[in-house]
Amino acid sequence: MALSFKKIADEKLQPDSFEFNKENKKKAIEIMKNYPQNYVESSIMPLLTLAQEQFGGWIPKKAMEHISQFLNVSEMKVLELATFYSMYNLSPIAENHIEICTTTPCMLRGAEEILEKCKKKLNLEVGEYNENKKFSLIEVECLGACVNAPVAKIGNHYYEDLDEDSINIMLDNLEDGKK
Repeated sequence: MALSFKKIADEKLQPDSFEFNKENKKKAIEIMKNYPQNYVESSIMPLLTLAQEQFGGWIPKKAMEHISQFLNVSEMKVLELATFYSMYNLSPIAENHIEICTTTPCMLRGAEEILEKCKKKLNLEVGEYNENKKFSLIEVECLGACVNAPVAKIGNHYYEDLDEDSINIMLDNLEDGKK
């Protein structure tokens, strides 16, 4: 069984700088008001989400540094959360970002075979995206639908009770631009 990991984008993909744009800076200030002043760390996660949305689906290192400075917290606190939760992408993702859960319930019901099917059909390894940026593939820890394992998340949609046939149909549909 392969271990899942969070791959931080290569240096050549990292921007030279990052700041919240004017609109998002206002949102960030409003987010901070939702938490007690002595618990500014509580706003790290929503600010990571805001940065990810602003940067097109992933969070560069400069965005994590910016959040750290914005909140006056250590970069490590920001990095810990960004690397722990699978909802944060630390490298570029494709139009169809496929997340396959491989924790115990999913693994016991065939997630590894589904992951292998995706790798073979898309000609991708875990952590990669294809040249036309149509597909990216990662392995994640728990998507929270264990009762209907195995589970995949593509974009904002969850797909449950998967098997090799159903994932094949889904990939064909996505390749053809269907949802």
